[in-house]
Amino acid sequence: MSHTQIGDGSFVSAGATVGHQADEDEWTIIGENATIRSGAIIYGGVEIGAEFTTGHGAVVREATTAGDDVTVGTNAVIDGQVTLGSHVSLQTGAYVPPGSELGNEVFLGPHAVITNDAYPIRTDGSLEGATLEDHVSVGANATILPGVTVGRGSFVAAGSVVTEDVPPETLAVGTPAEHRDLPDQLVGGNCIA
Repeated sequence: MSHTQIGDGSFVSAGATVGHQADEDEWTIIGENATIRSGAIIYGGVEIGAEFTTGHGAVVREATTAGDDVTVGTNAVIDGQVTLGSHVSLQTGAYVPPGSELGNEVFLGPHAVITNDAYPIRTDGSLEGATLEDHVSVGANATILPGVTVGRGSFVAAGSVVTEDVPPETLAVGTPAEHRDLPDQLVGGNCIA
């Protein structure tokens, strides 16, 4: 029998699923004051802190861990085996694949995509997620390629394709993304809370 623990003050809408396809000895843990909206699916073996919020149709797959105050927007997908810090916001349609690591106060805009497969063909090749360090902000429709690290306090402009590591406190813009100094209004990091 799978085990589910949902913290006090939490609300799970009708039509939402928590503990989906859990192994018989696997726990799904959601902290206090969570809001899980209809159509959301949280798989077995997921552990998420307090103040967790989903949009409708959000998916969080197995072996994902997350800190407090994490938002997974409407139709956003965390595709399992992902680590997220606290104060993370994934907006509508964002995608985070297995092997990815997101630090604290990370923001992914609508339909931003992280990839983990350098050669997306049907083989059992090795997958490598990206790393987004603390205070990273990624604009709408941006794509981050496998194995890339986006440094602390950096910003990725909307629609950009990031093909190589981004140094800390840098603006990545374009396709492929070029590195620029942060504009004055972006200096000081991303603060979601």
